[in-house]
Amino acid sequence: MGGHFDLDNLVRKKEELEVQVNDPNFWNDTLNANKVNKELSDLNKVLDEYNSIFNGVTTNLEMLELIKLESDAEILSSLENEYGSLKKRLDSLEVNTLLNGEFDSSNCYLEIHPGAGGTEAQDWANMLLRMYTMFFDKFGFKYNIIEKSNGEEAGIKSVLIYITGTYAYGYLKNEIGVHRLVRISPFNAAGKRQTSFAAVNVTPEFESVQDVLINDTDIRVDVYRSSGNGGQGVNTTDSAVRITHIPTGIVITVQNERSQLKNKEIALNILRNKLKQIEIENREKEINSLKGNANIDFGSQIRNYVLEPYSLVKDVRSGYETSNYEKVLDGDIYPFIESVLRMKR
Repeated sequence: MGGHFDLDNLVRKKEELEVQVNDPNFWNDTLNANKVNKELSDLNKVLDEYNSIFNGVTTNLEMLELIKLESDAEILSSLENEYGSLKKRLDSLEVNTLLNGEFDSSNCYLEIHPGAGGTEAQDWANMLLRMYTMFFDKFGFKYNIIEKSNGEEAGIKSVLIYITGTYAYGYLKNEIGVHRLVRISPFNAAGKRQTSFAAVNVTPEFESVQDVLINDTDIRVDVYRSSGNGGQGVNTTDSAVRITHIPTGIVITVQNERSQLKNKEIALNILRNKLKQIEIENREKEINSLKGNANIDFGSQIRNYVLEPYSLVKDVRSGYETSNYEKVLDGDIYPFIESVLRMKR
């Protein structure tokens, strides 16, 4: 069936984790114990799926031997369908084994910011928001829009989404970067082609960020009346909170709760996650992508979405492409995610 699956390494990893769990002092460190238990649980799911696929392949091979003795078109057709299903499951399983980064299994925060271009770019940012939420729904991820700022005419000025689910960060981390759209502008009476840009940032939710210290003198806290969808009560008080971290320029806005204190607590937690990520990236000497400081313009994109004069969505990094842009904008981005993960293997 092809592909690459390092079973020996996974079994060895499982044995190492079981040794830790069976240690009498295992629960002395609750935080680490929970982390190990989750890792072991995720690994057991992978191995259970592998065994299920293996048993399916074995059964199919036995059926093929029977067909050699007595040809049966109906059974052969059924086996072909089963082969396709097993191959799809194995490909998906293989991708899951590529999600072995330190924080790949974490929940995450996803942000979208339009580039220069006013309404056109803001509309593109809103199209990306729709694309990602449709992907979350199809993939079984749960999400909560923490902050959304609408454009004056159309689209959005910014959005911050909290996503939960197995390997949420692992799947979405390679969406970080600039997304470029080429289309006939619906906001231009002359019907000219327009190029728009929007930046996507993704931050993992760390298990513990309480060790990240934030000095009161390093932040500015603004409160204002929310304009979000939080019910009638949201709009009657200054419940929305915007926190600016002065040393880094990071700005966090939260308006989805009616309580100002609750929104401030959420905003501070998100800020700690961002600062933790920056600390890790600096430690690993990686480019800091959390502050949205990538140039949102031509030449810096990770993916192109061309609607005119031809149809093509292409990932600049992996080279994966499709002409069916409607399907992509309706949330079918898994093939792109898979292509980048395999490329980076």
